[in-house]
Amino acid sequence: MPEQGAACDNCLYFDYDDETDTEICCLDLDEDERERLLTMRYSACPYYRFYDEYKLVQKQN
Repeated sequence: MPEQGAACDNCLYFDYDDETDTEICCLDLDEDERERLLTMRYSACPYYRFYDEYKLVQKQN
C-alpha cells in the first residue's frame, strides 16, 4: 500500500469506519486495481484527491 501519512488525512477517500473503529481508504477499486496498488511502489498515492470541507460549505451558502 502507498505510504500512509499526513496526505491520507485530508484525502477525499479517507474515512472513519464505524464497524471496525478505524480510519480506512474507501476508494472503490476492482480486484486488478487493488492488486496493482498494493504491489507497486509509489512515492504518492495515484488516487489521492484533496478534500476541503470548507470549500464544500462555501458552495452551500
